[in-house]
Amino acid sequence: MKAYWKWLIAAIVILVAALIIESGLLAYAMYVLLGVMLLSRLMARDWIGRVTAAREPVVHEAEVGDEVPVEVIVKNNGKAPVPWMLLEDLLPTSAIQQRPPRLEVNGKRLRIGTLWGGGEMKLKYKIVCKYRGFYQVGPLLMESGDLFGLHRRHRVETEPAYFIVYPRVIEVSGYDIASRRPIGDVRLTHRLYEDPTRIAGVRQYQAGDPLNRVHWRATARTGVLHSKIYDPTTMAGATILLDFHLESYPKRGEPQRSELAVTAAASIANAVSVLGQQVGLATNGRDTADRLRQKRKGSLAFDTRMGARSEVEEIAANERLRPMQVETRRGVEQFQRIREMLARVELTDGTPFGNFVIEVTPRLPRDASVIAILGQVSIETAVALATLQRQGFAVSVVLVSLEPNQLETAYGRLMAENVRDIRHLPSEQAIADLCSQSMHRGNPYAVALE
Repeated sequence: MKAYWKWLIAAIVILVAALIIESGLLAYAMYVLLGVMLLSRLMARDWIGRVTAAREPVVHEAEVGDEVPVEVIVKNNGKAPVPWMLLEDLLPTSAIQQRPPRLEVNGKRLRIGTLWGGGEMKLKYKIVCKYRGFYQVGPLLMESGDLFGLHRRHRVETEPAYFIVYPRVIEVSGYDIASRRPIGDVRLTHRLYEDPTRIAGVRQYQAGDPLNRVHWRATARTGVLHSKIYDPTTMAGATILLDFHLESYPKRGEPQRSELAVTAAASIANAVSVLGQQVGLATNGRDTADRLRQKRKGSLAFDTRMGARSEVEEIAANERLRPMQVETRRGVEQFQRIREMLARVELTDGTPFGNFVIEVTPRLPRDASVIAILGQVSIETAVALATLQRQGFAVSVVLVSLEPNQLETAYGRLMAENVRDIRHLPSEQAIADLCSQSMHRGNPYAVALE
């Protein structure tokens, strides 16, 4: 665009000079040049204005390793040909430029050629899903211009499409529904709470028993005050707390460590769901969908390629601070909700895990164990988990692929706060046996596996 205006100004200056010196041949040449420039500008606008594009439907769900086919059809609705047309289907820059990339392109999503009157051009390629995530495909960026390259026009067509890639789910082994199982119905070894809905028996009234414990039928039958005895509260299912703060996952181990944490969370949630128990998830990560711009209706025209890209590409920043959460409950769709959330979650520099635990504690059910999946353990994190434990929650900790010195520090901070159910996950292959690791019995709040 700048070149066009430079040539236009130069031609006008030369034309004025030619008129002053009365050079008819030079003035005639400048008239011709100005006419060609104005005509080419009008023709370039007309060419790209007659072109439309349509996107074939894109699959909405995929697994890691799947290929998502993409097809865009561009049609010239006019009779005159478009001399040259550059087509580029936009994909998330962050997903492609990451090393290793989250998405790979099999085929060509960029094409240049001549679009004849009434003719069509097609873009066909496949997206190979290397990592889980929520991705935007499109819109289509079209570029055309005059034959001299002095004037170019850019246009955005087709609504963007979205698809979700679910995280891997690894079958958790080492448990038996009838006997030894690390997840599901478990009981607290410390009788901290009682379930008023489960009466275990009666006994004689003791000083200090509240009136709501008095068993009036037994009292009327025997003539002596009797009180009810309740069974202790049982633990059923789990609430998974996933730490997805940016500082917990240094760039040196990324994206492998954060993806391992997500895979572990999905696998544990699946194991609990298979047992028919309640399961939930909460994380301090952010939702990728919050970064994507809302769909635009119609086409947009721009003078520069940079302006077109900046207007339609996804937003890189996300200021969302509210935790992502799937409430702990039973249901056939519960695991699918958790899996969708894990597919969309991304690292954030927002709420640290210690503050996040304090924020979500009022919404955690006490009849479900708490499984914290951590990238690292700060002092604030250890204190927050210890506070949960003192409030009666059964707390288990999974440490994700820590180096020996980091692992030693993490164990020390957790043990100092009396959080003793700690497990280390060195790799994805270890997820299958993660829940069969023996738990420490020295903690009165530890989950019993018998």
